[in-house]
Amino acid sequence: MKVNFLKNILNIQTKNITSAAFVLAGAFFISILLGLIRDRLLARNFGLGADLDIYYAAFRIPDFISMVLIMGAIGAAIIPIFSECLVKNREEAFKYLSNLLNLFLIFLILICGILFIFAPNLVSLIAPGFSSESKELTILLTRIMFLSPIFLGISNIISGILRVFQRFLITSLAPIMYNLGIISGILFFVPRIGLQGLAWGVVLGGFLHLLIQLPILIKVGFKPKKILNFSEPGFLKTLKLTIPRSIGLAATQINLIVVIAIASTLATGSIGAFNLAESLSRPLLTLVGISFSTAAFPALSLAFSKKNKEKFTKIFFSTFYKILFFILPLSLILFLFRELLVKVILQVGKFGLADVRLTAACLGMFCLGIFAQGLVLLVAKAFYALQDTKTPAVVSVIGMIINIILCFSFVMLLSFPSSFQQFLVNLLNLSALKNIEIIGLPLALSLSAIFQFFVLFLLFWRKIHSYRQSTTNAN
Repeated sequence: MKVNFLKNILNIQTKNITSAAFVLAGAFFISILLGLIRDRLLARNFGLGADLDIYYAAFRIPDFISMVLIMGAIGAAIIPIFSECLVKNREEAFKYLSNLLNLFLIFLILICGILFIFAPNLVSLIAPGFSSESKELTILLTRIMFLSPIFLGISNIISGILRVFQRFLITSLAPIMYNLGIISGILFFVPRIGLQGLAWGVVLGGFLHLLIQLPILIKVGFKPKKILNFSEPGFLKTLKLTIPRSIGLAATQINLIVVIAIASTLATGSIGAFNLAESLSRPLLTLVGISFSTAAFPALSLAFSKKNKEKFTKIFFSTFYKILFFILPLSLILFLFRELLVKVILQVGKFGLADVRLTAACLGMFCLGIFAQGLVLLVAKAFYALQDTKTPAVVSVIGMIINIILCFSFVMLLSFPSSFQQFLVNLLNLSALKNIEIIGLPLALSLSAIFQFFVLFLLFWRKIHSYRQSTTNAN
């Protein structure tokens, strides 16, 4: 009886964008709280030291696989194509899904196996500033965490499908399970097996992320089939749409890899400061940007598949203004109270006052670009709903190039006394700190995000205008 009640709760449909966004935001809020607990535990146990730098560096390559190969497919191809198939034939839609899951599972196992072998080369690339001992430990953690993309890859595909069926509650609970896995690693695995426990916590989180969604996938009517068809039209179309999107996501992830590589050559703790600050900036982006854009995406895809251009435009701009309304004032508040926030959440155990100030400074730089990141998510998803993955990919690559140039430029400018350095020292209250080069990296990311937003929005505006003209001419 209780089991059936729980299944019914998890199987609830959310039938409009605003309510879906609030469901996502509510579950994301819980996930964010767990994420803050996770970061507090990391700060308490490790501080801004070498161990935390090793963990974040090791996490980067497995995360690259999950984000580029899988999230690219979901965002650009799977939801629009599955929606299109579902409108025509439900059975064929599930057949497409079975084939897709089987092929992606094989691909993920192969790619993770190959990268497992070449982990030493990857670590040398991503953390050139590490000592030999730190590199060896980073290689070990990286290899363990290569299990995670296999679970997360399949799980994120399932999340995309469940969103088409408006099961937003269950898909938003999956990240909660992921964070619980990592927290379990910190609390129970680290005391027993040391830093490896963090890696095994990530693997456990990926497994739980998948496990919680499987019953609901079956509930909506999916039955796994033994099928491997590389020439299936839906799969080929998925690949066609995925490749440009994956290139765009690769650009974003390469930005982060470049940041880690540069930070590994700076003072010990720089990688930790950057990642903890990014983690503290993420809740706002998640609650507003990701919630609204994720909720709008299936509706945008459906409106386009039904050739309802007026509804498509209405959904987009309604969501755009909602994101802007919330994200601008909240970004300002986050900037003003950044140091207090870092103190409350992270100043415990080995995390001292100098760590607080450096992390808060990085957080302040992230605040400048949060609005742009949130709106880029929506504009990019609007392009994907239009089955145009090339435009966001090209803009992302250009943004990546700009970011890399800015990263090196800002780090160089902050390495010696200058008016630019003094301006940031005064703005961010850093007079007591010596090594502040790391703050140039989140500043570079924020400025490149602002550039991407303006270019992407301009191109989208032109595309929407051409759609309106074609509709008028047709009438």
